[in-house]
Order: sequence, then structure tokens, then C-alpha cells
Amino acid sequence: MDISARTEYAVRAMLLLAQAASRDAGPVSVDGLATAQSLPRKFLEAIAADLRAAGLVTSTRGARGGYALARPAEDIALGDVFRAVDGPLAEVRGLRPHETAYDGVAEHLPTVWVAVRAALRAVLDETSLADVLSGDLPTTVRDLTADPEAWMNRA
Repeated sequence: MDISARTEYAVRAMLLLAQAASRDAGPVSVDGLATAQSLPRKFLEAIAADLRAAGLVTSTRGARGGYALARPAEDIALGDVFRAVDGPLAEVRGLRPHETAYDGVAEHLPTVWVAVRAALRAVLDETSLADVLSGDLPTTVRDLTADPEAWMNRA
């Protein structure tokens, strides 16, 4: 799986907004978000617009304006952020995994694609911004990363 820069930046920005919310710091400007995580401002503006359109953040205009989470950090899963900026978690040539169909030797491949999507959901939809911010990650994530093989590249 390739996690795009767009998704990575969106998650990092959302974590900053979650931190601001936990400190009752109010809205955070795009400049503030960009500076705090060394993110490209223009790119972040487009990402923030997608997050707002998805209902994950609210925006406030003015000198003290900026962005804030639209709901509590514990109610926003990483999967929500992924989908807001990059679309479905798993696609096969533009199709959802369960929409694929093959003949012959590949006839069972849709089952594998659905399993891949389910595995992504098990991590991304069960891990909230609050979980990442606190480091108190779900058991699924802790179990997967406890295996030393998970940290190693495969050629």
C-alpha cells in the first residue's frame, strides 16, 4: 500500500488539530499547521478544503480564525481522514474490491482484495486521532507491530 503525501499531511494536520482541541487552543491557521509540521502551505490549503468538505474540520474566518476538528478526536478514525483526501481505502483499477471478477486462474482473487481492504479497515477504522495522539493504540495495531517482521523490509 502506498500512503500518499496528501494522506500523510492530512493525518499530521489532523493530529495537530486534535492536540489543539485537547488544550482548548481554538482554531489553528494553515500557516500554523504548515509551520508546526514543516508542510507545504499551498498543498495544505487544498487538503484542509477536502477535510472541511468531508465534515472532519470546521473553519473560522478572521484574524483569530483557522481550522478545528468538527467532532472529538476520539470520534475521528484515521480511515475517515484517508477517505476524505484520497478516496476509498482499497481499489483495484478504479473498482471496489468486491466489484472485481476474474475468470480462470484468478477467479478467487476478489476474495484476496476484499481481505486486504478488511485488514486496512481493521487498523485505520479502529484507530482514532486520539489514539495516535496519546500513543494508546488499539490492540490490533499493537499486536501487528509487536512482530519484529512487521518492521523489516521484504525485497
